[in-house]
Amino acid sequence: MLKKHTSFLLLSLFLLSTVVLSAQKASIWEKLEAEAIVDQKVMMPMRDGIRLCTDIYRPKTDQPVPVIFSRTPYNFNSWGDGEERTRTAERAYEAVKRGYAYVVQNERGRYFSEGEWDILGVPLTDGYDAFSWMKDQDWCNGKIGTYGCSSTAEWQMAVAALDHPSHAAMVPMGYGAGIGKVGNFVEQGNWYRGGAQQMLFTAWLYGVEHDKFKPRIPAGATQEDLIRISRFYDLAPENPRVDMLEALSHLPVSDIIKNINGKEEIYDQMIRRKPNDKAWFESGLYHDDMGFAVPSFWFTSWYDVSISPNLALFNHVRNNIADKAIADNQYLVIAPTLHCAYTRATENTIVGERSVGDARLNYDEQIYGWFDLWLKGEKNDFKEKTPRVQYYTMGSNKWQQAEQWPPKAAEMKTFYLSSEGKANSLYGDGKLSTEKSATKTVTDGFTYDPMNPVMSYGGNVCCTGNAVKGGSYDQQQMETRQDILVYTSEPLSEGVEVTGSIEASLYVSSDAKDTDFTIKLIDVYPDGRAYNLDETIQRARYREGYEKEVFMEKGEVYKLDMTPMSTSNYFAKGHSIRIEISSSNFPRFTRNLNTGGNNFDEKEGVVAHNQIHHSAKYPSQLRIPMMKQSTSAVDQKSGMNKR
Repeated sequence: MLKKHTSFLLLSLFLLSTVVLSAQKASIWEKLEAEAIVDQKVMMPMRDGIRLCTDIYRPKTDQPVPVIFSRTPYNFNSWGDGEERTRTAERAYEAVKRGYAYVVQNERGRYFSEGEWDILGVPLTDGYDAFSWMKDQDWCNGKIGTYGCSSTAEWQMAVAALDHPSHAAMVPMGYGAGIGKVGNFVEQGNWYRGGAQQMLFTAWLYGVEHDKFKPRIPAGATQEDLIRISRFYDLAPENPRVDMLEALSHLPVSDIIKNINGKEEIYDQMIRRKPNDKAWFESGLYHDDMGFAVPSFWFTSWYDVSISPNLALFNHVRNNIADKAIADNQYLVIAPTLHCAYTRATENTIVGERSVGDARLNYDEQIYGWFDLWLKGEKNDFKEKTPRVQYYTMGSNKWQQAEQWPPKAAEMKTFYLSSEGKANSLYGDGKLSTEKSATKTVTDGFTYDPMNPVMSYGGNVCCTGNAVKGGSYDQQQMETRQDILVYTSEPLSEGVEVTGSIEASLYVSSDAKDTDFTIKLIDVYPDGRAYNLDETIQRARYREGYEKEVFMEKGEVYKLDMTPMSTSNYFAKGHSIRIEISSSNFPRFTRNLNTGGNNFDEKEGVVAHNQIHHSAKYPSQLRIPMMKQSTSAVDQKSGMNKR
């Protein structure tokens, strides 16, 4: 009898929750329809005749209004219970309520949009053509702002280089995938870091690439037909769920998606491209020999997959764009969150398992202040009240401000690696010291077996399913491995804020032709807890640049300048600064199989015996930006002096 009652109770709770969710969804759509003129499944023509499916929500007024435009590969069909669809309604309602038209459009080839999809946003002209179509509508005032996170942001930067007269402002968020090459970063749309493939797109493509097999809408279908069809056929199939950690472990890497019965056409092409392949630059990605013509309000986060390239792009636009008026109208927010999780900050924000305090910020107020300035022409106080850079310092748990990135008060301090040759694991003798070694060559060696890699635990990740937990986690258990070298400073006699880019130069050798070297930056608490802050990797064959591959020779020592890490973290009195060095961080990054071959089409790896050198001749080091003085805190809840 108890079992019956329990089953009935569970069923009742399930039905109640379903009703509540349905009511919440109905509520936002009812509110939107009461405020807006809704025009769905508008097929916007591109210059080559392809039509892109577009939903338009605009205020009930005869006066022309500015447009907030979001172009996305994701499903925003208003029928059904998907999270993205409810989010679309919420964004549209907020925009319309504030006097904007909200326009959301699928990239070509996605869902009801015609044409063939390409992950890298080609043709670039689609964005330009969309602006031209919208500005000619009698409901548009000719001013358009772009807005979105991740894949909904990645196309904005390259379109900004086209300088459409109506593209008046943009708000890209979590936009790392939009970078082709900027400064020292050759990311190729987040595909690489330091020449090693980031595996997030392997997992992501399995989940989203289904367009080839979707039902095809007859050419020339009317808007009425499309609305009717969309109520019955959502065109949003879902691949079977898989254990992504197991899936990403498959070799060769080129067959991962095939092995789990996914569609592999785009992946099959991209996995074979090396960092310097010309095909990357034929895509819709922004890279640093392009111009830039749009005032921008950038949103980034410390535990996002490409925080350092994000910051490099902000600085590139600020410091290298010829148009000083554009360069001066760039603003930046750096939140202590995961990918696209800005609004999830709470009074006690937990990122992974570390509390970073009350990290809330009034995002909507700031974003609409920005749009009001550029799209409505309002003479508001955005520039007077908004710091150029708002960044959150973990550890001291406060919002701070600066006029540039990194803050002017940051000074680089060098820490040198040292040991007696036994830095292996948490229990070794590795140290970080401000004193440069005067000794002859000392080395710390470890064995890297690609069949038994160091597993990713926390970190700056997204989109990998169950394969990697993002955020900050206690690394102590990981640090018991003998293939991780651990270098730790003495406990700090006074607290210090580290804010900016962390640079590292390692002197390395190996008996393998090619291998990887990884670094992880750690805040060590007095009780031993060791929380990761950022991480990076360098494939040795690309140590001299990405235009050529230079393999290693046994017995030779090579200098590796690692791609920078980034953070803002207060190391309190009694804490220590630590780095971990190894040769794998899997499955955030693919394993280097150490053969010197293609890596992507290989099944068998070889064991590498790798060494880190530190001495007067080979001063392996870490250069850390330390603040000379504390900067003024931005009000934690307003971020704009309670505007």
